[in-house]
Amino acid sequence: MADLKPFKILISDDSSQMRDILTTMLRSAGAETIRETIDGADAYRALATFPADLALIDFNMVPLDGVAFTRLVRNSADSPNPFMPIIMMTGHAERRRVNEARDAGVNEFVVKPLTARSVMARLEAVILRPRPFIRTDAYFGPCRRRVNRADYLGPWRRAEDQRYLNLD
Repeated sequence: MADLKPFKILISDDSSQMRDILTTMLRSAGAETIRETIDGADAYRALATFPADLALIDFNMVPLDGVAFTRLVRNSADSPNPFMPIIMMTGHAERRRVNEARDAGVNEFVVKPLTARSVMARLEAVILRPRPFIRTDAYFGPCRRRVNRADYLGPWRRAEDQRYLNLD
């Protein structure tokens, strides 16, 4: 398991019980510097004075939800750290929500009810196996590809893309 002691961790959830559960989990794993907020707007403001190394953010909060928070962190000109790892939490695991979070730029996704094992697995992923960040016209965030294939030959890997390889 990754040592959490050196990390500043931001938690944002509108449920005080969920914040307490997460804080307890993180402290039992060695985390010492934790900041709790009640929504995405509060979390984004907190980043101005609390340079978090990673964030655990609830999907559904008012007035600013986790997806909007993630988009601000990734794309706002005043973002203190657009590369900060963000783990999205939700009680709803529909594909639509997972895709929305992924497309906003979250690094990992965990479904409630949370277990220590699931939270630690996501933390280890962002700490020990970080994905590279990419920028396109429509997206900035961690690479959305989950598999690193040794036989990957570049962006034109599909059979129909061969026409682009032979531009004379």
